[in-house]
Amino acid sequence: MSMVTGARQVLTETFDPAESLALVEQERATILHGFDLHFKELMEAHARFPRDVSSVRTGILASGMSSSVPIARKARRVLGRFLSGYGMSEFGVGAALSALDSTEEQCTEASGYPAPGYEIRIVEPQSGREEPPDVPGEILVRSYMTMRGYYGKPAETAQALDRDGWVHTGDMGVIRADGHLRFMGRYKDMLKIGGENVDPMEVEAFLMSHEGINLAAVVSFPDPRLAEVAVAFVRREPGCALTDADVLAHCRGRIASFKIPRHVVFVDDFPMTSSGKIQKVKLREDALRRIAPA
Repeated sequence: MSMVTGARQVLTETFDPAESLALVEQERATILHGFDLHFKELMEAHARFPRDVSSVRTGILASGMSSSVPIARKARRVLGRFLSGYGMSEFGVGAALSALDSTEEQCTEASGYPAPGYEIRIVEPQSGREEPPDVPGEILVRSYMTMRGYYGKPAETAQALDRDGWVHTGDMGVIRADGHLRFMGRYKDMLKIGGENVDPMEVEAFLMSHEGINLAAVVSFPDPRLAEVAVAFVRREPGCALTDADVLAHCRGRIASFKIPRHVVFVDDFPMTSSGKIQKVKLREDALRRIAPA
């Protein structure tokens, strides 16, 4: 849209929060897009060295997940009136978007309203039955932006794109009573612990409520009795001497026992995609290397 309207883009080769804030101040940037981790690091950099970010009006902060809600709320206070959204490379960035006149709750706890030209359904993954409002299921999207297929991968294309043109995203979500979509996470990232479904993003959000935890990511680890258990990868706040016992003590009695991570792994950094998402598949591989089987 910036190219269509003739707006100026300020580009960097990689994301550096301090540099990005300096560029916002220097270039008087008005729109800022990113994921929750981008905005978390921007606000931390701003707290260390405040910049004049008054030029920022809005942008998209992909939200709706349990772990992103507090980040989205704080970003709106510190930086600007950010909107939420949902999209994929397979059908474009803006399948669902909130608006400037949406409520703060809609912009932080939902993932947008279906955009013009897009259809969004929530279905039960196994049967394909359409789910009513507020019942979670797989997100299906159809639009004029839908891909023709994955290049040179007919089997993967057939799995993701059905004969009616719906993209089966592999994402879990709900359509709320107000018509807004809420993205809840990837099905492959969901944990099934002793028969109980566990949303890793819910556990991550709880862990990051601890003042000594800067960032957390929760993945599955095989268990002979419960099928799988949770492993928490944790990055401490600078200068914090947090231990795994401290993390577990923070959880006990405050979240369901089956949601409490069985193992805690402290890391300095997380493996990231080029777009700024944590690569959980690499964390699962790392857990298998680091932790002895039960």
